[in-house]
Amino acid sequence: MRRVAVIGTGHSKFCFNSPKTSLEMLAEVSLDAMNEANITPKDVQAINVGNVLGPFEEGQGMIQSFFANDIGCFNVAASRFEGACASGSMAVRDAVMWVASGYYDIMLVGGTEKSTAMTTGLATRTFAMYGDSRYEFPSGFTFPAVFALLAHLYSNQYNIPLATLKEQMAAVSVQSHEYAMKNPNAQIQKPITKEDVLKSFMVSTPIQLQDACPFSDGAAAVVIASEEVAKKLVKRPVYFAGLGQASSGKLSSQYKYLPRIRARELASQQSYRMAGLTPQDMDICELHDCFSIAAMIAAEGLGFFEYGKSGAAWEKGETRLGGKIPINISGGLKAKGHPIGATGVSQVYEITRQLRGDMAEQGRQVEGAKYGIVDTLGGDGVLLSMILTNQ
Repeated sequence: MRRVAVIGTGHSKFCFNSPKTSLEMLAEVSLDAMNEANITPKDVQAINVGNVLGPFEEGQGMIQSFFANDIGCFNVAASRFEGACASGSMAVRDAVMWVASGYYDIMLVGGTEKSTAMTTGLATRTFAMYGDSRYEFPSGFTFPAVFALLAHLYSNQYNIPLATLKEQMAAVSVQSHEYAMKNPNAQIQKPITKEDVLKSFMVSTPIQLQDACPFSDGAAAVVIASEEVAKKLVKRPVYFAGLGQASSGKLSSQYKYLPRIRARELASQQSYRMAGLTPQDMDICELHDCFSIAAMIAAEGLGFFEYGKSGAAWEKGETRLGGKIPINISGGLKAKGHPIGATGVSQVYEITRQLRGDMAEQGRQVEGAKYGIVDTLGGDGVLLSMILTNQ
């Protein structure tokens, strides 16, 4: 297979109640990505779009074909991907495989969502569709409840008192807000303290409001190209080194592994194996922190810390700039925001720009970074893992 690179990036500010439609947000960032890649719409051979709740948010299904037409990519193959929060990452992975195979040379991949257009009730109900509708939702298992359960299981499995675990979870949120303040695209740009987290509204014990990410409006886009094309168009292509994807069934079918997410471990192992690398080779990570406990479970599943030890690592600063493995230096889902279909593409954007050295002016550059990994979780267990490199 051919090597495949990111050659252009675009990213909106993630926000609440955007005045723009999902299509408008996606069009703007895609034009930014194409400009950065030194291409025009006529150069794009195919388009992938991550979008989850368009029919509920704006009454708009099949956004991909209207988007392609509106930006001047007339009559190209355009596909929409839905894998809950992993939709954008699925769209990227699929594009990489098409280009690697030689079928296409240049593809545009975007993700977009206008989550806050829905009321809280509708958002809760529609997002619950990405768990098991037969047993989980009727039992009250919306995603805050799922991760509350995982927090209790984590506390019991690793003999960590719940009060201690909650302080570790708070450290995750505090760090995310700290770096989001340096990210002009982040939705929440204000500091919080451990006390702010522990005093916030209880959502589903022990998950509190400040343990959770917001829903967001926003879009992100990347241009994907073959190595040969990339070298002709840009000076600093960033290459995909490893890809992995795995899935799990409903939560009850995962009982042997919880609170570990087996699909994540399998997906990341695929990615490391393809890249010929290990967790110790990674210089930066963007992982799926929809809840603070999710970040801790993810960091362990990716191989960065021993099981039950990641919370202490956050408290010690091992996940910060200059630490063992900088994690979510963008602010993560917790503070950068979580426009569902755009999240995975946003993670690829962040790692790409880190590997190009573009974040120094924002004061959040990982110096000398050569390898970065993206981890995205969708629903009860669709897991995407992607390793990128500037080598």
